[in-house]
This record gives sequence, structure tokens and C-alpha cells, in this order.
Amino acid sequence: METSDMALEHEPQRPLKDTNPMSWSQEPRGKGLNPELGSGHLGRRSRESPGRCPRRRCGGGRVKSRGETARAPVSGAGPGERRGRRFAAPALLRNVRWSAARGGASYRKGLQETAALLFQRNLKTKAENNMECNSVVDGNVKEVTSKKVIKFNPPLYKQRYQFVKNLVEQHQPKKVADLGCGDVCLLAILKYQKCIEELVGVDINEGRLKWSGSRLSPCVGDHLDPRELDLAITLYHGSVLEKDCRLLGFDLAACIELIEHFDSEDLAKFPEVVFGYMSPAMIVISTPNSEFNSLFPCAVFRDSDHKFEWSRVQFQTWALDVASRYSYSVEFTGVGEPPTGAEDVGYCTQIGVFRKKAEAAGLADLEHHGEHVYEVVYTTSYPSLQQINYRRRVVIYLVYREVSRLRQKYQVGLRQHELEPEFVAPGNQTGKFTPDLPVPVLTEDDKAMEMAPQPFCIEDKFYVPLQRIIAYPRLGHLCGNVEKLREFLGDVIELNCDGSAVKVDLNDCSDF
Repeated sequence: METSDMALEHEPQRPLKDTNPMSWSQEPRGKGLNPELGSGHLGRRSRESPGRCPRRRCGGGRVKSRGETARAPVSGAGPGERRGRRFAAPALLRNVRWSAARGGASYRKGLQETAALLFQRNLKTKAENNMECNSVVDGNVKEVTSKKVIKFNPPLYKQRYQFVKNLVEQHQPKKVADLGCGDVCLLAILKYQKCIEELVGVDINEGRLKWSGSRLSPCVGDHLDPRELDLAITLYHGSVLEKDCRLLGFDLAACIELIEHFDSEDLAKFPEVVFGYMSPAMIVISTPNSEFNSLFPCAVFRDSDHKFEWSRVQFQTWALDVASRYSYSVEFTGVGEPPTGAEDVGYCTQIGVFRKKAEAAGLADLEHHGEHVYEVVYTTSYPSLQQINYRRRVVIYLVYREVSRLRQKYQVGLRQHELEPEFVAPGNQTGKFTPDLPVPVLTEDDKAMEMAPQPFCIEDKFYVPLQRIIAYPRLGHLCGNVEKLREFLGDVIELNCDGSAVKVDLNDCSDF
């Protein structure tokens, strides 16, 4: 719903009737200026001196710049009242100046029309100021007559998505479905969770899915730094009230602000499909709390498409009945805390977290054959270290980095050794710097590195043993053993004769 200010902004500027009983054309020159323009003159030309405006005739005020006029407050005075306050209407001011440039009757007519339009605008502004401000709930603007604005920080929809994200981080599901995914905001957040291997979104609005699918595509950074696990994302066009075997076996299904859009017939089908057929290990359902609506000036519901909005008792009664029928347990919580003094209304959004009972999970028979009802709108997969080409690329990069670091450290040590005799401190016969610093505590990884073979140099060649390279935790995780590391390096990085160490030039850094 647009505000009256927005409506006024787009209203065509048409001439209005003059509300001043005295005709401006009959007033003496310099006396009929619109008081809304203040005490200054707007560039009116004198008949005696067409090129300039005499100060003694016009009051001596200067013309304010466009920026000063835009910052000036809007006066509530009409054309017949005298208040020396500027008006915030740069476009109208330009019209007046254009009329003034023409001079004569056009100038007076322009001022008359401008004054009448400003008078009507000021009347509307004063009427709008008598109204209370607006309240926004999930982007829906509603008029408020006497209630204070309630603002959620962060916004309520972000709190709902953060709630689901926290559940994912806590329970580490691999397969997650967003039923009624809309603009795929939740999927765009969950794709960064390392534990997830499959993300699915289902929505009835096909055009919205096609438009939003690009938000889920992998970017350049995903190729430079691949995920540890594979990730496949699929968007389906279809109704969540239809059974599709591709939605079986999921660890988590999110139904965020979905059920309130169902009529009574669809609401009766929903548990049978989601809880009975899909039967995910965990289900999250959020819906508006109608008790919180008393703090908003809502006419009926928060959204025109809502078929109902439940109180806490109504939602909990429905949820407990569904959980009992399909062998789930349920916990109730919410997001959007009420303001101080209104805690009795509960959260703005109420949430039920359903978990399948252990005995029901053991008896579940996941048959992945059946009818494919949904239409695939968008699908993509992310690069990961499970794919051999990406794993090899990362291993080579890490080996390059570690060999370069060790070679640079070795070169610095040589230079310090050459310069030590020149900086012998008095009383220090060895010529070595002995700092009075605490000995660092070695971690398990540090101890493993200390036990690994050290790099060495033969003439102008620098060698790093593969046993030392594999001792780095991440390289050990990616390769597992020296044989696999040697296989990954292949003919990309030069090895010594027996293939036990990486071989590079000591003083030539162009090889990397």
C-alpha cells in the first residue's frame, strides 16, 4: 500500500483555482508575491530595467539556491497568510523562474498557479501529519491509528532464516528441502553450510523460480576454493501437496510461512504428504502468531493471501495432533520477541520443530521409485574436493606454496649466517642473537613437523622431502600417503631421481 506522500509525488501538476479572494493581478507590483516564497524575490524583471531587479521595489532579499530551497521546511500557511518560510519544491521553483523570465502576465499567472498548488499540498501535508506512522511486518504496510511502530532488528524474515541455519549447524543434515521456497533466500544461505550435500526447493510459482535460480549458481571463488563435499541444488516447480519420490529420504524439510496460505482442504492434505509420505527426519514449520496481531493495526491478516492465522493454542493443538499421528515429537519456540510490557502475546512468528521418533525412523522404508510429478526448473552442482581434478589442483597449489615458503626461509637463514660476524655484541662471543623470549608450546601438528625430514640443499638445488610435505595436516588429509601425493604431482612438479623429494632451483624463483 503506497503512502499518501507517494501518491502526491506522482500526481500531475495541473492548474488549480486561486483560493485568495483578492486577485493577484490587481495588487500593486511587489505586494502580491506568494508569502510561501519568503521575503526574497524570485528574479522578477522590472519594466524600467528588464535586465535586473531593483532591490528597492522587491524587498531586497536574495534568491536562494536550489539546494537551500530543497532543505527549507514546508510552511503550513496558505496564499493569504504571511509567513516568511521557504518551501521545499525545487521543480515548482524552476517553473516560477521560467515564468519570471517571460515577464508580465505569464509571470503573475505562474505565481498564482504555484501558490494555489502549494496551498493544496500544504493542506494535504497537515492532514497526513495528523495520522500516525506506518508499521511494516514482512514488507506489508498497514495504517496505524494509535499504536507505536514495532521494528525487528534484524528483520523478521532474516530471523526465521537464521533459525533454520542454526538448526543445520547443530544437527549437520546432508539433505535439506525448502518447501515453498519462494525467492530461494533460505537456499542461498544454506548453500554455504559445509555439511549439506543436496539442496532442494519446491514452489508453485514457476516464473519466480526461473528468475531466482541464478542466485544459487557457483561463483569464481567456489572454483578457486572448492568445497570439501559435493553439493547439488535443484529447484522444482510443483505443489507441496503432491507426492514426488525425489523428495524422499531428506534429513530436514523447512516450511517457512507456508501453511497459512492453505485452505482447509489443502491443510488436511499437507500432513499426509509431508509427514506421512516424505517423512523427513526433521521438519520445521513457522506460521504467524495471531495473538501478536493485537500490537499491529491489521484489518484481518498480515497478508492478503493468508487463509488463516492461528493463536499459539491453535497451532500447538494442530501440531501435537499431527506429531501423534505420524510418530514425531515436537517442540515449540519462535522468533520476533514482543516489546517490553507485551510479553504475554508471545513471539511474532511461532515455530514448531518436529523430530521423527527413533522407532519410526528404523521402520521407515524409503522406496525411491515412483512417479516424478515435479518439473525441474533449475539445477546446478558445485566443485568439490571429492572430484579428482579439483583435488589434484588444490594439492599442487599447496605443494607450491609450502616449497616456496621453505626455500625462502632457507635463503633468509643463509643471509643471516653470512652477516652474523659483523654484528657481534659485546659479551656475546658466539655472535648469535639470544632473545629472552618464552619457548612456544608445540602442538601435535608442530611436533609432527619437527619429526619430519628437513629440507636440504645440494649445490644450487633445493630439495624438500615428500615425507615432510605430507606431514602438513591439510596435505595429509587430501593425499593420505606419499604414493598418492607422488601421483597427484605427476609431471607438473619436478622430483629428484628416486622420487622422494621435490627439486627446485635455490636462487631462481621463476619456476613457480
